[in-house]
Amino acid sequence: MLNVGVLVSGGGTNLQALIDAERAGTLGPARVVCAVSSRTDAPALERARLAGIDAVFIGRKDYADTAAYEMAMADYLKSRGVKLVVLAGFLTILTEGFIDVFNGCVINVHPALIPAFSGKGFYGLKVHERVLASGAEVTGATVHMVSSEPDAGPIILQKRVAVLPGDTPEILQRRVMEEAEWVILPQAVRMIAEGD
Repeated sequence: MLNVGVLVSGGGTNLQALIDAERAGTLGPARVVCAVSSRTDAPALERARLAGIDAVFIGRKDYADTAAYEMAMADYLKSRGVKLVVLAGFLTILTEGFIDVFNGCVINVHPALIPAFSGKGFYGLKVHERVLASGAEVTGATVHMVSSEPDAGPIILQKRVAVLPGDTPEILQRRVMEEAEWVILPQAVRMIAEGD
């Protein structure tokens, strides 16, 4: 069994997709054992607790520097037996030091087709605003390995989503989540757990 720890900062819809996949038996030999939030008020914490998953807030401001903050998160995750870390709307860029603790087994879901609309500053609605401003007819989501450079690690899975007339950033965000993120994130976790 592969123990998965999920890092979150917001609503936790991707965390919920993993919880739902596990309940449906489609997460393979993986189980979500804990969630860590960078925000004390993140609804994702409540999602985790309702599912019976350990959930904690670990705030950057409570630590002297990035290294100490990352070590606190890593220590918590390791104490829960975590072997795969999933960034699911986690709004903090991690360093190689954290990634190395988990032997590179850290993945992220990004709401665009990397390399388009990715890198530093591309997160949340900002991604979808830029997609719409560009006139692109297709967007999507990507699950990739995490490196110290934002959205630059090897791609695991991608799924395309149409951009439709009349889309707003909010409507497009929801479609990308429903049609791509919530589909490929559980698939990627299962692939890793099964050793594919």
